[in-house]
Amino acid sequence: MSTAVNDGAERVGPAFSVDGMLVARQKTRQAIRDIAAKVRPGMVEEQAVEMAKQVLVDSGMQLSWHPTRVRFGPNTIKPMKLASAPGVVLQENDLFFLDIAPRVEAWEGDAGQSFVVGHQPEYRRCADDAERLFHDVRDVWLRERLTGHDLYAFADRTAKSMGWELNFDLPGHRVSDFPHAAIYTGSLADLEAAPSELRWILEIHLRDPQHRFGAFYEDMLLSDDYYD
Repeated sequence: MSTAVNDGAERVGPAFSVDGMLVARQKTRQAIRDIAAKVRPGMVEEQAVEMAKQVLVDSGMQLSWHPTRVRFGPNTIKPMKLASAPGVVLQENDLFFLDIAPRVEAWEGDAGQSFVVGHQPEYRRCADDAERLFHDVRDVWLRERLTGHDLYAFADRTAKSMGWELNFDLPGHRVSDFPHAAIYTGSLADLEAAPSELRWILEIHLRDPQHRFGAFYEDMLLSDDYYD
């Protein structure tokens, strides 16, 4: 077993619960669908962020351990640590993504997904490929038990073969009972061991090579049984 795991990369806190983590995931993924259904062309990104926060609160979740993000159009290429350009309006033919991390009681949820409005084939391909690459990486993890580092090397190669650039500013991270940052703050891309189920978030952020737009997808590393 790798030193990284022995050093506590996969430790959990006293409130950790498999059932609790799965409930948090289910509620978070439902919130993604609920928020996306309320996004409309003509909205300003800041309005959509406030709407997303309200959906989470109304669903009984707590705004938790990273900001609630809704990114429109040109802001979809930005690393998450950089603020969006203000005042971006969603167009009739456009792309947006959500990145939310609410807390459900003691447990962390984290999910992200991209959506296309109108008809723009490049945007649709990018959004679809972000989700497809997530599952391609997940399949390799299940079959070959690659290290976190090797999973992201595979993701990088595959993204390039699809015609996209993988943003390494989003290298995956731990998830657990709140707060995981008190347990471990290292990234999945730096893990020199095969990650376990229910411990890690795999993040995929694809960008157009000309940096005109991007797409994002993230979820917990889980087996096929948890996916439709």
